[in-house]
Amino acid sequence: MKPIPTTLRELNRQAWAVILLCATTAIALPAQTLKILLDFNGANGSQTYAAMVQATDGNLYAATSAGGASDYGAIVKMTPGGKLSTLYSFCTKGAPCVDGAFPYGTLVQAANGDFYGTTLDGGAQCYGCGSVFKITPSGALTTIYSFACPEVGRCPDGANPESGLVEDAHGNFYGTTLYGGANDHGTVFKLTSGGAFTLLHSFCVTVCTDGEAPYAGLILAGDGDFYGTTSGGGAFNNGSVFKITPSGTLTTVYSFCAQKNCADGFYPYAGVIQATDGKFYGTTSGGGAHDWGTVFKLTPGGKLTTLYNFCSQSGCTDGEEGYAALIQGTDGNFYGTTALGGLYSPGGGTIFQVTPSGEFTTLYSFCAQGSYPLCTDGETPQAALVQDTNGNFYGTTTYGGKDEGVVFGLSMGLGPFVKTQPTSGAVGAVVNILGTNLTGATSVTFDGTPAAFEVVSSSLITATVPSGASSGTVQVATPGGTLSSNLAFQVLP
Repeated sequence: MKPIPTTLRELNRQAWAVILLCATTAIALPAQTLKILLDFNGANGSQTYAAMVQATDGNLYAATSAGGASDYGAIVKMTPGGKLSTLYSFCTKGAPCVDGAFPYGTLVQAANGDFYGTTLDGGAQCYGCGSVFKITPSGALTTIYSFACPEVGRCPDGANPESGLVEDAHGNFYGTTLYGGANDHGTVFKLTSGGAFTLLHSFCVTVCTDGEAPYAGLILAGDGDFYGTTSGGGAFNNGSVFKITPSGTLTTVYSFCAQKNCADGFYPYAGVIQATDGKFYGTTSGGGAHDWGTVFKLTPGGKLTTLYNFCSQSGCTDGEEGYAALIQGTDGNFYGTTALGGLYSPGGGTIFQVTPSGEFTTLYSFCAQGSYPLCTDGETPQAALVQDTNGNFYGTTTYGGKDEGVVFGLSMGLGPFVKTQPTSGAVGAVVNILGTNLTGATSVTFDGTPAAFEVVSSSLITATVPSGASSGTVQVATPGGTLSSNLAFQVLP
């Protein structure tokens, strides 16, 4: 995610005439509870821009962009109850940080059980243009690729990946870099688990109508192609949504600022998600009716609908600056964060819910506890939320607490469910099914077709995609009831 500039944070604070002190965590709707689970202190991590990810062992893993033993970032593990362990601190092998520095992107747990991620800086090549790494659940880190910049301003394979990776059904990883490539405006790349690198696209081919500077990573959509956003470029030089095939053919799906006064938004720093209806949903950091960003829906064919305009409420109490991606909860609604705005001075950001039809609810305003610079409940969330299979949401703030950020949990009263890892595979493929209290499971079905399975632990089942299965919901029958997947599993040909 793009860091909020210090000057913008200060201007936002100065815009508040009255400092409101409040010590309650009560929020608008019933059946909601927000709890601060831990406070980063620098040594255990700091300033998290990446979303947390639920792993097969039932714990949550994340990268912090700063902090750790050398203040160049860390990989941490947290139990759902809030107990934190630091697995790895970057730049502990000495200058020039050959193991990488400043991991901004969200981790992905691969089919082999290891986590893969990127660092914005460092690496084994000259000028420290970033790296791709693998880390085991126990904390053993291996750098599998370092972006090569033989001289300043010339990084043909890309430079400074700010986002995480996505894994395909064959164990390959796809990602973006913010800079570098043939035109120094960013790239899309493919990388095998063994480190074999393929450059798929260099942005800014022709006056940047294909986009430039992708802060966000990619998603693998149901059609087998990858979708992402660029923060700049496009037909109107205000960002775009693009599609790229696994072989590297890129198509611009939508260019922002196509509407008068950029009513459709501009500068999408977050990526899109594909919802259960097959459409794509996302946020923009600027533009819209009030110039503070939007929530939008986009069809695969490129028709955009603005669902909500941030700062629609007086004083931007509904939030402003949508830097983080949305997630779709098990109730079908979308959840996200804004980096600024909200009820309390100095506008520390919000958590919100928006329905597929655009009905918007602010769930929580940060800086409800204490006052700047000691917003003990956190300030400036810039990472997406994650919904754990226990039904609760988890997230982080970049600042607040001891000004190093916090981890919070949010309960909306939603029940447990299961999720698959990966979300697609061919018949015969072995798939991980993550859940809660899976011990004693009696059956697993893929869209109603029974599958062979093994209960590995209370949080993990392995199952084989059965012959005759169709794309659809995965269900697990347990002594406590039947658990369903939130997203459909795609059965590949």
